[in-house]
Amino acid sequence: MNLEFFVISLLNGVSYGLLLFMLSSGLTLIFSMMGVLNFAHTSFYMLGAYFAYTISGVVGFWPALVLSPLLIGILGAAFERYALRRVHKFGHVPELLVTFGLSYLILEIVQLVWGRSTVPYGLPTQLQGPLFTLYGTQFPKSRSFIMLVALLMLLSVWLLLTRTRIGLVIQAALKYPDMVEALGHNVPRVFMLVFGGGCALAGLAGVIGGNTYVTEPAMAMSVGSIIFVVVVVGGMGSLAG
Repeated sequence: MNLEFFVISLLNGVSYGLLLFMLSSGLTLIFSMMGVLNFAHTSFYMLGAYFAYTISGVVGFWPALVLSPLLIGILGAAFERYALRRVHKFGHVPELLVTFGLSYLILEIVQLVWGRSTVPYGLPTQLQGPLFTLYGTQFPKSRSFIMLVALLMLLSVWLLLTRTRIGLVIQAALKYPDMVEALGHNVPRVFMLVFGGGCALAGLAGVIGGNTYVTEPAMAMSVGSIIFVVVVVGGMGSLAG
């Protein structure tokens, strides 16, 4: 009985930890590439859940799994292009303030559009029920799906940054932006894509975290402090950490 409780608790903890990893990886990617500590990162996580709730009501969960992070990435890239880039030259404090303000703006918009209470964003039929049962205790399919998506995302980001041309350009733009620009690459556009990509990762976490746990306006605040702890413990800017 104790072994059963330990194994299920361990798997639940790992699944939640991998959800936090998905959130933290986008945040640390933005910080390591651009030096921007995005205070609105968990707000994009919340938007991912709400967008997926709305889209899944029209076309189903699986298209929402792709479309919602894509829309969040576009919003993040637009924010970097038209707001964050304007204050980047003034240093870190204005960047913190503008992302902090964005988090409150997103919260108010969410409450205006979807209301202040929990929305009925449920699991699709394929993810309902237990994956396996251990001595009468069930481990849900939804938690295992979070683990699978998080591991696939880690592999994809690692391959993108280390094995592709755009990954090499991103890493070079971080260390030698003037040289990369001299070689004909648009460094501001690279940074815009990195910011949008980091926000899309947060949106993906929201899509699968929103229906596994709960989708409500307080969901961004509930994980906000935790992921900053994860990023600091893992090492600022360290994806592996």
